[in-house]
Amino acid sequence: MSFSTATNTAVIQRVEVTGNEIAVFLSDGRSVHVPLAWYPRLAQGLPADRQVHQVIGRGLGIHWPELDEDISLENILQGQASGESEQSFTRWTDWYARRRAGQAAP
Repeated sequence: MSFSTATNTAVIQRVEVTGNEIAVFLSDGRSVHVPLAWYPRLAQGLPADRQVHQVIGRGLGIHWPELDEDISLENILQGQASGESEQSFTRWTDWYARRRAGQAAP
């Protein structure tokens, strides 16, 4: 089944993030669970920041504004983990640490 066929009727309705996984609930009744470890930004983010997410693109993606992370339904359905480079993740880690320190400051 191609992605376009799979998503003609399936869009994200709800997302739950636990300490171990991301659960995506689709409009066609399916739920897809993927390991949190597939997405290092989510795995390294604070639990409270992982809970702040929005379904975007008319149900075809998820955005975490506090973590600067976006994941498409296509990648989830295809079982694709993050393809972020080590260099990019290092830059994100530095940004996230500065952001967290700035939020903690009075």
